[in-house]
Amino acid sequence: MDINLSRPLVIFDIESTGVNAEHDRIVEISVLKIQPDGTSKSYTRRVNPEMPIPPSATAVHGISDADVAGCPPFAEIAPKLGEYLEDCDFGGYNLINFDVPMLEAEFRRSGIPFSMVGRQVIDVYNIFCKLYPRTLTAAYEFFCGKKLEDAHSADADTMATWEVLLGQIAKHPELPRTAAELAAFGNMQDPDALDRQRRFKWRDGDVIVNFGKNAGRLLKDIAENDPGFLRWIIRSDFPEDVKTIARDALIGKFPVR
Repeated sequence: MDINLSRPLVIFDIESTGVNAEHDRIVEISVLKIQPDGTSKSYTRRVNPEMPIPPSATAVHGISDADVAGCPPFAEIAPKLGEYLEDCDFGGYNLINFDVPMLEAEFRRSGIPFSMVGRQVIDVYNIFCKLYPRTLTAAYEFFCGKKLEDAHSADADTMATWEVLLGQIAKHPELPRTAAELAAFGNMQDPDALDRQRRFKWRDGDVIVNFGKNAGRLLKDIAENDPGFLRWIIRSDFPEDVKTIARDALIGKFPVR
């Protein structure tokens, strides 16, 4: 084995109802436990989130309400899972931003002690980004085979961006060719988001707040019972699309999907 381990390393991945650790729930967890001697054992467990799985989440991982109807809730598997993860380091893809916060939140809701203190966390996504930087200079060298001279000057960056796009299309013939299709391909926006910063999202046909202390609360509930929060958004440094949603909610005008 090419990695030297002083204690077990757990590579894990979570599928969930969404990306908000405080509101969303795990629907599946897969764990690969690698011992220092190189032996390993893996298992995958589906979990009943005790809430509806949004269609947008099912479209990502393929798990529906029917698939988890007979599965145990996380609180039921939490004690044994906590023991299994004890004294282990962690690894995963983008786990620092997603999987770890989701796991911590589920353990907290279950009342089972769980701590990341003292664990080494290997995020393969972060390693990937460091090995292959996402800067224009790196993209220009990768797709065009040339060094970018005068980087960060507007004219050089503009021409380089155009050459990179042409290089991407040449290198990946599976990419679409029209502006509309390329825009759609490159759109990383959450389909449930109402604004570009994802401050408000759709959940089960209603709009919820997706940040801060009110994360998970219905917009209609806040407009009726906590309008000061919306007034704070309007007078603070939020983008105009976020402020528009807040202004409309204060006068009883809510988005319709």
